[in-house]
Amino acid sequence: MYLYGQYCPVARAAEILADRWTLLIVRELLIDMKHFNELERGLPRMSRTLLAERLRRLAKTGVLERHEAPRGKRTEYRLTPAGRELKPIVDAFCEWGARWAFGPPRPNELDPLVLLWWMRRRVRFDQIPRRRVVIQFDFRGGPPRTYWLLIEPTEASICLTHPRFDVDVIVTADIRALYQVWLARILLEDAIRQRHVRVDGTPSDVQAFPLWFARSGMAATVRAALVSSRGR
Repeated sequence: MYLYGQYCPVARAAEILADRWTLLIVRELLIDMKHFNELERGLPRMSRTLLAERLRRLAKTGVLERHEAPRGKRTEYRLTPAGRELKPIVDAFCEWGARWAFGPPRPNELDPLVLLWWMRRRVRFDQIPRRRVVIQFDFRGGPPRTYWLLIEPTEASICLTHPRFDVDVIVTADIRALYQVWLARILLEDAIRQRHVRVDGTPSDVQAFPLWFARSGMAATVRAALVSSRGR
């Protein structure tokens, strides 16, 4: 922790929150990611050692609490009241970033597993038409990669190898385009029309596919900022 040596509440807050990765850890905790492995999946470029150190520091400064689990259960990390009060600050960062710092994705930001992890967290299970749906994602615009999202009644899993169930929908996508669709910089129908994204399956599944996911929690903010910038 860097100590600024200034008797100022901004400096004190920056000592806790301004270190690399710390605010993104808070972002994950605010959307109810409680376990170490969940936090690691949402922050894959962060080392496990650094994540553990940052969690210890946030606990020490009163931002989160570590709840030890019984044998066989996973330890949970939960925000304290002080940590939950960071939500409007994170929301303000999102709004400012969307308005002034957010353009097309950089090549090093295009991790397909991160995108699928975000999508997995936003599955609308009540919209899934049957007990099991398998979606195959064929990513282009970089090294060709294929992954599968297996959706069952209460759980969705990312598969690195074929799950050995019939595939219901195949999404072939330029990874840059699908990231921007997810964050509402591009509308899905526009990406399909421009042939950046293709969705194959039965007509009913293709039509229903967009309803199987809630949009990113940041999509409305990003879209509003984009519309506003066009008017400036």
